[in-house]
Amino acid sequence: MGKILKKSQITELATKVNSKPGGLTLVLTAKDVAVEGFCMSNCGFHGSYTKHDSPFIWVGNSETQCPGQCAWPFRQPIYGPQTTPLGAPNGDVGVDGMVINIAGILACTVTNPFGSGYYVESGGIPLEAASACTGVYGKGAYPGYAGELLVDSSTGASYNAVGVHGRKYLLPALFDPSISECSPIV
Repeated sequence: MGKILKKSQITELATKVNSKPGGLTLVLTAKDVAVEGFCMSNCGFHGSYTKHDSPFIWVGNSETQCPGQCAWPFRQPIYGPQTTPLGAPNGDVGVDGMVINIAGILACTVTNPFGSGYYVESGGIPLEAASACTGVYGKGAYPGYAGELLVDSSTGASYNAVGVHGRKYLLPALFDPSISECSPIV
C-alpha cells in the first residue's frame, strides 16, 4: 500500500487481514511508514469495521519519526520538562514505545470497541481508559516524570511488568473508575 498511508487505508488493511466477525486485528507499521495523523495527533488508534463488528488497532513505530512524543519516556520529550530518558526495557526504543502504545490502545479497545463504550470526562473532553492517564507509568508520576518504576540491575532499563520468559515491559496506567484515579501497575 506504500510508505505514506491515510487512516482509511489502515482500516482497509485491517479488513483484508481479518474477515472473522468479532476478531481483533493489530496493524503495526515500520519506522519508515508515515500514517496520516501519526506524531501530530496520535501514536496509534483503534476503530472498527461494521461489516463484521470487528475492532482493530493500529500503532506506528516511532523510532525515527517522533520518538519524543510516541516513545517517551525512552527519548527526550518534544515539550515539557526535559528529563533524562529512561532505558528501554528491551533495548529498542521504537519497539518498546510501540509496546506502551499497543497496551494503552488495547485497553481502550476492550473498554470502548465501537466508540460507544467507556469514557471518562476531563474538562469536557471524553478520554478512554488509558488516554486519561497519559504519561503515568508508576506511583507519583507527574508531567515529565514517569513515576516510581522497577529498574533492571544489569541494564539500567526501567519497567513495571514482567512477561513470558522474564521479558520486561513498561505499560501505561489505566483509569480506575472505582477510585477516580489513574492506577499504575507498580
